[in-house]
Amino acid sequence: MRVAAISDIHGNLPALEAVLADVEREGFDLVVVVGDTVTGPFSAGVFDRVTSVPAVRFVRGNVERLVIEGADEHGRDWNQERVRLGDDRLAAVASWPRTIELELDSLGRTLFCHSTASSEDPIYTRITPEDELLELFAGVEADVVVCGHTHIQYDRRLSSGLRLVNPGSVGMPYEGRRGAYWAALGPDVELCRSEYDVDAAVRAIEEQGAPVDEQHIALLLDPMDSEAATAEFEAMRGA
Repeated sequence: MRVAAISDIHGNLPALEAVLADVEREGFDLVVVVGDTVTGPFSAGVFDRVTSVPAVRFVRGNVERLVIEGADEHGRDWNQERVRLGDDRLAAVASWPRTIELELDSLGRTLFCHSTASSEDPIYTRITPEDELLELFAGVEADVVVCGHTHIQYDRRLSSGLRLVNPGSVGMPYEGRRGAYWAALGPDVELCRSEYDVDAAVRAIEEQGAPVDEQHIALLLDPMDSEAATAEFEAMRGA
């Protein structure tokens, strides 16, 4: 089985369309969406498009939880997002599990989660000290963990044998280069990038008056590079 792992779409429909075009052209057996799918400029459109994929499964991310709860966090009006999505979509999002586990022929037991198996929130990166990662994933019986959350691609092996794979972000990558980032699983792991017209996507966002702040637009046009983003995330977690 070949699986396309996509994460952190954040309502960016043009980026999602570019990835799905590549995924469909290459004939993957399954798409697994690793959280933070909704919210963003084209939230409902992204939900409708990605749920139309014939073979797709979802795990929830931290933004899905915030939208479901309608919590007033991070300066966002999550209730506005609830209205944009509507009751039926919200009910579907609320049903998404925190984890999915698959047995992949060449990779073994593979766990998909937005951050960890027990929470959508912990921050860790490709340079987080190994002892902290071993503690975070203590008790996880898997060969591979596929995670999202930090918008940066990496493929890291721990001394325990656990392999951590982050496919990066479809809709808001921190790679220092425009594009939509994802991962192909099987027979090995391949970190992938799909191109799309970011300038046209920004024009569409502005034309429809989507509730997106200027920083969001700036990061689409000029993505933060992975080293700077990694340093910021490490600082956020108190390293």
